[in-house]
Amino acid sequence: MEAEQNKVIHPHSQDVILQADYITGLAKGLHILEAFGVDRQRLNVTQVAERTGISRTAARRHLKTLKFLGYLETDEHYFWLTPRVLRFSSAYLSSAHLPKVAQSLLNLLCAQTSLTFSMVVLDEHEVVPIARSYLPQQDQFRVNPYGMHLGNRLPAHATSTGKVLLAALSKEEQQTWVNKYGLKRLTPLTITDKNRFYAELEKVALSDYCLSKEEHELGIIALAVPVLNAQGQTIAAINCMSQSNRTSEEYLIQQVLPLLRHAANELRGLI
Repeated sequence: MEAEQNKVIHPHSQDVILQADYITGLAKGLHILEAFGVDRQRLNVTQVAERTGISRTAARRHLKTLKFLGYLETDEHYFWLTPRVLRFSSAYLSSAHLPKVAQSLLNLLCAQTSLTFSMVVLDEHEVVPIARSYLPQQDQFRVNPYGMHLGNRLPAHATSTGKVLLAALSKEEQQTWVNKYGLKRLTPLTITDKNRFYAELEKVALSDYCLSKEEHELGIIALAVPVLNAQGQTIAAINCMSQSNRTSEEYLIQQVLPLLRHAANELRGLI
């Protein structure tokens, strides 16, 4: 019992750290930065305290410190993020191995099809694009669905890449995930029934791809496949996106799916 009390368990990843190695103040500061999002870009002290579960006094001190360090700006009532926080994402995108090896393959897929391709990873209940195809001469053809810029966060349950990544989890892990985060309806086509969602994940796992049409955003169709590492573990997904009135399901399955699978196999050899 005493040994357990000397450890801290992460509520999401279940990682364990010794209490002596855990810096509570740092954790609270990062938690406060994560409290800002698309739904609430400006927060006051009370709202931050409610979102993070810390006292108003502690929230105020952390907010003032983060403002002093340049990560927040304020009008003395509300606080909001500054461009300084982009240092973290830019450092990751410029140094991480996975986005680097994926970029040229995504650009090649774009050149072959004039469609948009992304590499995405799972982070708790959301997926995050870490690489995206880009060919300047094809700007006029590229679809730019809401939220698909690098580093933005999308709900995993309503995206092709999210379902591919969730399908790689065990049945128990899938149930835990759904019970914890739920299946919020985003469009009339979003799957919100648990049993139907589990059946969809099983279908994705068996077929090794996911076709998603207008579940996250109306007018958008996407096809995704898993990216495996040398040990056979799913570590990311790559997908193709297009406007549903321009690209058919048949074209994606017959023409694009083989290209995606070939690219995923190439990535496995580079990771």
